[in-house]
Amino acid sequence: MSYKLRFHELALTEWGNLDNSVREPFKKKLAERLETPRVPAAALAGMPDCYKIKLQRVGYRLVYRVEDDTIFVTVIAVGKRDKLKVYDTAKSRL
Repeated sequence: MSYKLRFHELALTEWGNLDNSVREPFKKKLAERLETPRVPAAALAGMPDCYKIKLQRVGYRLVYRVEDDTIFVTVIAVGKRDKLKVYDTAKSRL
């Protein structure tokens, strides 16, 4: 079963501000995650149903939430892994 993608309003703004060299690898990973969104190694502690996608080479993170009841993957936050700021931002948006 394939999930649908949607963005938190503020995450969509962050997404739009990304350089294409960062956005394209995220698009590829998101397409994979829409087919298999629950990746145990990417689960975030203390944030139920939330997972991360890491682009280690450029230091960016994307945090998303899986919503099984509505078949959605919602992007919560996108940003640099600057002292866990992107994770704190995601927590505040839940």
